[in-house]
Amino acid sequence: MSAPVSTVEDAIQAALATVNDPEIRRPITELGMVRSATIAENGVVRVELLLTVAGCPLKDKLRTDITTAVAAVPGVTGVEIDFGVMTPDQRQSLQSQLRGGGATEEPVIPFAQPGSRTRVYAVASGKGGVGKSSVTVNLAAALAARGLSVGVVDADIYGHSVPRMLGTEARPTRVEDMIMPPQSHGVKVISIGMFTSGNAAVVWRGPMLHRALQQFLADVYWGDLDVLLLDLPPGTGDVAISLAQLLPNSEILIVTTPQTAAAEVAERAGAIALQTHQRVVGVIENMSWLELPDGSRMEIFGAGGGTAVAESLSRTIGAQVPLLGQIPLDTRVREAGDAGNPIVLAEPESPAAQALGAVADRLALRRESLLGKPLGLKPAGR
Repeated sequence: MSAPVSTVEDAIQAALATVNDPEIRRPITELGMVRSATIAENGVVRVELLLTVAGCPLKDKLRTDITTAVAAVPGVTGVEIDFGVMTPDQRQSLQSQLRGGGATEEPVIPFAQPGSRTRVYAVASGKGGVGKSSVTVNLAAALAARGLSVGVVDADIYGHSVPRMLGTEARPTRVEDMIMPPQSHGVKVISIGMFTSGNAAVVWRGPMLHRALQQFLADVYWGDLDVLLLDLPPGTGDVAISLAQLLPNSEILIVTTPQTAAAEVAERAGAIALQTHQRVVGVIENMSWLELPDGSRMEIFGAGGGTAVAESLSRTIGAQVPLLGQIPLDTRVREAGDAGNPIVLAEPESPAAQALGAVADRLALRRESLLGKPLGLKPAGR
C-alpha cells in the first residue's frame, strides 16, 4: 500500500529543505524560494521555484540538486521544475532576513561589529612582485580545506588577480542592494575584476577606492565567516588607510622576499600599524630558496629578509612579531595560480604547499582575543 499523500508531501518538503542555494548556502525553503511543491496522481512532482534574479547563473545547479533530492522520495516517479523570479518586495524581504532584521540606510560592516567572531587578516607588502596574492589565495584555500568558512577581498583594485588564481570567472549576483559573492574551492571571493569589462584598467582616486572597499565589506553577503583575508595593494597608500578606518580590528600579515631591498620596504608596510593601532600577526618570507634536484638549496634572492623584517618590527612595535613561515620558490606555485587551482590543493605534498599549509595552521589555531567579551565575573561582596 502506498503512503498517504500528506506523508509523501511532507517527505517532499523535507527533501527540498536539504537543498541549499548555491550562492547563499542556506536551504531554499528557508529563503522563501519554494513557491509550491505538488505531487500528481502519477507520482510526478511539480516544483515552482522563485529565483532571486532573472538569469540566475546557477539555475542549472539548482535544477540538478532539486531533482536529485526530490526523486529520492519514495513514491515520486518524476520531477518537473518551473522557474519564476522573486518580486521586488520578496527580494527586499530576503535581504532583510539575511542581514538579520530591519533594513538600514547605510549597510554596516559585520566584521567591524563588537560581536564579530571573524578573524580578519590584511595581507600586505611594501612592494609588488613578492607573491602577496599567491600567498593570500593559497592561505584561503588551505584554511577552507581545513573546514573553516573563508572569504577573500581582492582589495588590490589596480592589480586585481585573485579571481584568476582561485579559478572563478563567475560574476556576482545582486539581490536588491546586496551582492552574492562567487565561490571557488570553498572560498567566497569578491574583486573589482568581476565588475570590469575584459582586462580594462581601473583608474580611480582615493575616495573611489575607499567606497569600493566599503562596498566589498558591507554590501556583499559574506555569511558567517571564520576568516576573512584581504589582498592589499603594495605600500601604505589609500587602501591601507581605508582598511584601518573600516576594520580597525583587522590584523596585518607582511609578505616579503629574502632580499634586503624588499625587506626594508616591507618593514615600512608593517610599521604603519603604529599609526593605525593594528596588530601585526607575523611575517611570511616568500621565494626563500630554490630546491635543486640534489637536495641542496639555491638562495636566488639572498637570505635572511624575513627574519630581519620580523626582528625589526618587533623592536619598532614593541611586541613580538614572529616569522610565520618561509615558502620555497617553485614554478608549480605559478602554474597552479595561472590554472586557478592553488598549489595547496593541486600539489599538497610539494614543499611550497607544505610550508603554506603550516602557516595556515598557525593562523587557524591562533587564540581569540578577549577584547569586548564578557568574562562572567561579579564583584565580591563586602
